[in-house]
Amino acid sequence: MKAVVIGGGLAGSEAAWALAERGVDVTLHEMRPVMGTAAHQTGRLAELVCSNTFKSVETSTAHGLLKAELRLLGSMLLPCADAARVPGGTALAVDREIFSELVEERIKAHPRITVVREEATELPEAGIVATGPLTSDGLAQSISARLGTAALAFYDAIAPIISAESLDQSQVYALSRYGKGNGDDYLNCPFDAAGYEQFIDALAAADQFTAHEFDKVPYFEGCMPIEEMARRGRETPRFGPMKPVGLPDPRSGREPHAVVQLRREDRAGQMWNLVGFQTRLRIPEQKRVFSMIPGLGDAEFLRYGSIHRNAYLNAPATLGPALTVKDNDRLFFAGQLTGVEGYTESLGTGLLAGINLARRLQGEEALVPPPTTMLGGLYRYLREADPEHFQPMNANFGLVDQDGPRKNSGKWEVGSGKGAKGKQAKREKIAERALADLAEWMEAL
Repeated sequence: MKAVVIGGGLAGSEAAWALAERGVDVTLHEMRPVMGTAAHQTGRLAELVCSNTFKSVETSTAHGLLKAELRLLGSMLLPCADAARVPGGTALAVDREIFSELVEERIKAHPRITVVREEATELPEAGIVATGPLTSDGLAQSISARLGTAALAFYDAIAPIISAESLDQSQVYALSRYGKGNGDDYLNCPFDAAGYEQFIDALAAADQFTAHEFDKVPYFEGCMPIEEMARRGRETPRFGPMKPVGLPDPRSGREPHAVVQLRREDRAGQMWNLVGFQTRLRIPEQKRVFSMIPGLGDAEFLRYGSIHRNAYLNAPATLGPALTVKDNDRLFFAGQLTGVEGYTESLGTGLLAGINLARRLQGEEALVPPPTTMLGGLYRYLREADPEHFQPMNANFGLVDQDGPRKNSGKWEVGSGKGAKGKQAKREKIAERALADLAEWMEAL
């Protein structure tokens, strides 16, 4: 059995290893150092471009739970991270150079993996594409030709997402503009005139992140940062994303002075997106300023907003449930290109893509963990998110189905987080259940 993996980053390296360990001969294409990018500094595999941390290892955190799941699935990169670990508290922080050196050594030493240093511009028939947000123009053209010209997005305008359980429901009301759609598709945070003026002052004066040259993008109307709107004119947001027209507060019968709308991100209503609030504010500033929005005083941010150059696929519109192209169930996508954010999320999709491609080459179906796990919840989001509003996502507890039954037993042997006292205890219960369910699911592999 033979397969091609394109991209030697976290996802591609993990995918190549997973395939090779299952008896598949792998050709791993990495264009660096023959063809560099504006972000990478070396030609090594699995180079960490941004932070040097894989975030928390505690299973009561989303990233800690995801890492625990990936260790169960046999991740190769996480043990390399352990070996390259530097002090970072509960975070899995690593020495970047040692980490990438360890990964490259293991990949090159595997008898079933051949590393080819050249740009790949054509999609394989049996393979995994994991080229990340800086996918070369040649390959991007091939992807667009195969999946459609609208498949790839090149500017990533992300609005914050907050947890439903952290909202002050007494200050918000459910209503779609002009009463269209379902009544609970949107939640509305109403401002009076004084509150709006204070918010605009804070927004316009807030500290903004200045990105690297490769990360800078020109603003366009569909990607205008909310703070840039505020600087252009005090009333600009009120005629844009904070427009109150068609959203009367049922408690007063009148339209508020301004309103921030929250759009449902998942079917269960556990995650809510701040509509039109893409931003370049630094994370502490987002927390400080956006907490001024009525109902968001104690908001838990599941994802902060950003605007940067980033190539990613509209996964729910173009890919199948296991992140395959819809006309070839042996061609998988993995990593940030699929619309996941973060190191652990990227290597997780690479690992599962490698497992599933090996299964397909052996004539077996591709499998995805249940949404009661963090990895399965992430895949569910990539499959079920609204294609018209799709944005990349990182691991968070809002992704996890907290009530679904275990597939084989029909019920949970480990209780859900409901009824647990405190957020920490609740998430420990959810994590315990997720790991038990993943172990049960793995029996089918």
